[in-house]
Amino acid sequence: MPPSDPTTTRSDGDLESVAHLRVAVARLGRLLRQQAGDSLSPTLQSALVTIDQRGPLSLGDLGAAEQIAPATVTKIVGRLTDDALVRRSSDPLDGRVTLVSLTSAGARRLASSRQRRTAWLAERLAVEDAPSAQDLQTAVEVLEWLVEPRAEIR
Repeated sequence: MPPSDPTTTRSDGDLESVAHLRVAVARLGRLLRQQAGDSLSPTLQSALVTIDQRGPLSLGDLGAAEQIAPATVTKIVGRLTDDALVRRSSDPLDGRVTLVSLTSAGARRLASSRQRRTAWLAERLAVEDAPSAQDLQTAVEVLEWLVEPRAEIR
């Protein structure tokens, strides 16, 4: 059975709000990437964050988490290894499997990038007419809900 069209169950006003959300999230993401002060592409940065949060992990698990093809994972890990941001090792339970983990240089790079992005965002939110703490908490909850994997959404 084909998936239903979610645009048929929303009013025009709702769809306009959804479109505004999409644009705002894309712009915020771009602005935050610019604040990173890092030469890593968004794809490399995302893989590095995933390795930090879930590592050590296999190349297959990294590909699944990032939703990228095996050949792309190999290129990404190669680049991050060349930059000494991650290291490869053999899985102690299965020597045929390669695990990838963050190096101390990778951890420092992520910490620096995160600090710059957080400082920029905090500065933007420190103005007098900024949303309230409760408004921000609600926005965070909505955004976290949106990015949470759901089996029923395909």
